[in-house]
Amino acid sequence: MNDLQVAIYARVSSEQQSETKTIDSQVSELRAYVSTLGLSLPREHEFIDNGYSGATLIRPALEQLRDVAAAGGIDRLYVLCPDRFARNYAHQVLLLEEFLRAGVEVNFLNREVGQTPEDQLLLQVQGMISEYERAKIMERSRRGKRHAAQAGMVSVLSGAPYGYRYIGKHEGAGEARFDILLEEARVVRQVFAWVGHDRCSIGEVCRRLTAAKEQTRTGKTVWDRATVWDMLKNPAYKGMAAFGKTSVEPLRPRLRAQRGRPMQPKRAVSTQDVPREQWLSIPVPALVSEELFESVQEQLQENRQRARIGERGARYLLQGLLVCGCCGYAYYGKPISPSARKGHPRSYAYYRCIGSDAYRFGGVRLCWNKQLRTDLVDEAVWQEVCQLLEDPARLEHEYRQQLQTADMAPELKGLQTSLGRLRQGIARLIDSYAEGTIDKAEFDPRITRMRERVRQLEAHIRQIQDQESLEQELQLIIGRLETFATKVSEGLSQADWLTRREMIRTLVKRVEIHEEQVNVIFRIDPTPPSNLSGARTQSLQHCRRRGQPNLGKRLSP
Repeated sequence: MNDLQVAIYARVSSEQQSETKTIDSQVSELRAYVSTLGLSLPREHEFIDNGYSGATLIRPALEQLRDVAAAGGIDRLYVLCPDRFARNYAHQVLLLEEFLRAGVEVNFLNREVGQTPEDQLLLQVQGMISEYERAKIMERSRRGKRHAAQAGMVSVLSGAPYGYRYIGKHEGAGEARFDILLEEARVVRQVFAWVGHDRCSIGEVCRRLTAAKEQTRTGKTVWDRATVWDMLKNPAYKGMAAFGKTSVEPLRPRLRAQRGRPMQPKRAVSTQDVPREQWLSIPVPALVSEELFESVQEQLQENRQRARIGERGARYLLQGLLVCGCCGYAYYGKPISPSARKGHPRSYAYYRCIGSDAYRFGGVRLCWNKQLRTDLVDEAVWQEVCQLLEDPARLEHEYRQQLQTADMAPELKGLQTSLGRLRQGIARLIDSYAEGTIDKAEFDPRITRMRERVRQLEAHIRQIQDQESLEQELQLIIGRLETFATKVSEGLSQADWLTRREMIRTLVKRVEIHEEQVNVIFRIDPTPPSNLSGARTQSLQHCRRRGQPNLGKRLSP
């Protein structure tokens, strides 16, 4: 009997179970049982899957066990219970049949497996029940967490991000919460200020944090770009933590393993991002204002666009800002061809509308708007920016006053509440008419008045939302005006190409090219009125290709 080749198999589903020694208890019980039978158990015949899901058959130790069994290296296998083999009953039957064909006797400690049809049926039924219970537990857990998140309970969150400390229910007198860690919160606010006000890139933020020897959550002084990116994208810092940002789906086929990871991960699932509108918000203490948070999101998007342009090699001052006023397509920079130069050197190129390129649209030209000389348009737009920055201190003061008086959030919330109630009233009125409670003569004027009121409220809400968008533009610009003031004192005419490009991109939202004029549309009205009314447009004379004057002359103030 001692000549029998014996093996054991153990598995736990999560790293947490592995850390709490659940796997050790399985192995100890299996070893003790084999020892009571007077059998020897070689170490190489202990097949253990730490933290691997039972929903898949692709597990390192199980794969090795199957290979050894197929080679005839095992006579008897001991497992704690069938669901350690697999959660899916079909997988359990597949493995048992495979081991049976290989001449391996499988024994479960919590039950015996006979060869009668009744025993096989019982095993399959138990496997089906195990699979059903697993699915039921997962669904109950998902619905319970989602209900708790809708109720604003912090306990459903996986943990507190940098800047906070998670206080559990027991420590928090029955209610979980986030507490602010002052030192980490200072770092978070500094990072948001660098991006939202100083318009720094993520790489620059990492360099500043590393130079200042600020510590990460793990105590390191070297900051990774992904860490800063996650921080800047986390809505918890504006006071609304997000639940349900990702979903778990069955593992998709892979062409190759991810760098530094095995081909088969421990969890046989893939994580997918969930659309932002499906997130659930949970109130937590805010570290930055909502306006600054939204400004940072805009800056991150702008940084990404700028990085893509940088990868291709930005060659034109207004690249990415020019829009055709006729067809809506962008203008792009196009060098002069050797044949068009006619042997003469040219220090300029042309901005050309994408819609005027017939080859892009199956041989059909969509737009006949003119192309512009880059040197003339660049200089004209730069002069407009210089005029705007003649007194940056006054400009900053006016912008700050505008920002302080622009808080429309309470009014917006009230309007949205009124709109919701009005729509409910319309629904009730329609129900009353359908049920015959009111007649058509009474229904028609009332529904007309209510729908007109809905249109008025929607228009008012859109106006306030446009004003909030302008507030975000203000946040972006105010943070840069101090730097621009230094440039003004040094002389804007001496600014290099990169400085000019940065200043233009900060202040100019877009440049519209029409048939007879060029409109420079600033992010914020250069001469702010007492209330937010939208970006101001500067109209410039159109630039012809040959023999035409510069764009410097303005047609409208």
